Amino acid sequence: MKLDLGVFLRGALMGAADVVPGVSGGTMALITGIYPKLLSSIASFDLAALRMLLRGDIAGAWNYVNGRFLIFLVLGIGFSILSLAQGILWAMDTHPLPLWSFFWGLIAASAWTLQRQLGQLTWPKTAALVLAAAIGASFVLIAPRELDPALWMYFGAGFVAICAMILPGVSGSLLLLLMGMYQPVLLALKSFDLLVVAVFATGAASGLMSFSRLLRYLLSRHHDLTLAALTGFLWGSLTMVWPWRSEGELPAPMFPSSFSDAYGDPLLGWCLLAALVGLILVVAIQARWGHGTRLA
Repeated sequence: MKLDLGVFLRGALMGAADVVPGVSGGTMALITGIYPKLLSSIASFDLAALRMLLRGDIAGAWNYVNGRFLIFLVLGIGFSILSLAQGILWAMDTHPLPLWSFFWGLIAASAWTLQRQLGQLTWPKTAALVLAAAIGASFVLIAPRELDPALWMYFGAGFVAICAMILPGVSGSLLLLLMGMYQPVLLALKSFDLLVVAVFATGAASGLMSFSRLLRYLLSRHHDLTLAALTGFLWGSLTMVWPWRSEGELPAPMFPSSFSDAYGDPLLGWCLLAALVGLILVVAIQARWGHGTRLA
């Protein structure tokens, strides 16, 4: 089977985003133009696909669920998580301000790209956008927890995190952080704790099967309102990746000048450059792969 490099690279972008609290793999799927195809492929794991397998029609089931697309996407996600997790965590520790600025620019450009699909803002679309933005922004006000998790908690963590990971603007990693499960899950991945990883993956698969169907239904029956809500989540998530934040249990966003007074050099020039790189990356992705971005 020939490598589909475009799908693999999109998966790698999703995996890299999912490692960082505050950034959503669903956002990467959206801006690279594969979001509708991703939801459709996941939702196709149904009774019809099972009946094909039971009849021995493996090729038919493979085509029915768009297996070639999914396998290269999953390979890209897995490669990125396993290879980049350590590097991204290192950058978060050593160069956090430029890293968060890069993701801020990435998400801001993505939100603007999605909002252009909304057309004229009616009152219902405006209400959905503002409400979703408020919910997305409110996550920054929740203090992370610390847990010594039992095995069953990894199932719940996987279920919740995967739902967020395929929802643009809502970060699965951030929800793991708020639940106190982010570090335990990363440690399990780094140490190849197969039992924990299997339980987490089972929860993720269960959440993926159920939530993808809900999203697909909402996009087909309430397209404009759902699109407005997805846009709002993206705008709201900008508070979670704002680079200048206070230190402490509840890091609140700050102006660069206030950050400078309290903590030192805000690295404004480097941060603006990193944000610009994020903006340019979205433009480049749109130019190369954006033909499928529209959520029709």
